[in-house]
Amino acid sequence: MKYRRLTQEQLEELHQEFINFLATQSITAEEWKTIKANQPEVAEEELDVFSDLVWEGVLRKAEYLEHISPQSLYLFQVEETQMDLIAVKINNDAIDITSDAGYQWLREHLTGDEVELFTASKSYSDDKPLDVFKLVEQGAVITKGELYQWFETFVDTQES
Repeated sequence: MKYRRLTQEQLEELHQEFINFLATQSITAEEWKTIKANQPEVAEEELDVFSDLVWEGVLRKAEYLEHISPQSLYLFQVEETQMDLIAVKINNDAIDITSDAGYQWLREHLTGDEVELFTASKSYSDDKPLDVFKLVEQGAVITKGELYQWFETFVDTQES
């Protein structure tokens, strides 16, 4: 297994897709019941293969990731050959940017001494989707990139 098995909740949400996946392997609903009952290891392997296929598809389509903690914000743009990062670090333990008040504080103090902004780029290893997956496993979430794009505009303005 390259990634990790989807959670039960994720598998339930992808029930129809899993049925289609089984159908591509000519496995009927009855045969699936028999496999689960008599060959649980084969059923586990099928779930693992399906999970990897889903993850691969999702990770290849991912364009932006965000990882937000009380004192930091890591925004990633997934490019073709590299990943770009905008990082925001809060140097004030009393501020929690995961709260509405903390986020408002960040917006008001973005250019202040207690806020550090960094940008970086990193080339992928030989396996771009796996690089993205590792960030997801560390707590990053795939997004549409509004926050990244806003900060990118702000950073570009600051550098001009």
